[in-house]
Amino acid sequence: MRFATVVDRDEDGVWFVECPSIPGCVSQGETKEEALANIREAIALCLEVRAERGWPLTIETQQVEVAL
Repeated sequence: MRFATVVDRDEDGVWFVECPSIPGCVSQGETKEEALANIREAIALCLEVRAERGWPLTIETQQVEVAL
């Protein structure tokens, strides 16, 4: 499965990654590569837990266009 992720870096240089289509699925790492590896593991674990609880695996996300 493929999931979109949002990658950001804080003022201390720590990388944060979240998967918007899975509520609460976030991770971090000292490097961007580490953060991306960690979010892969987090996604797998979140999907497992959601399946065990009978919850929908994902929620709907979509892009919207905004004129500035």
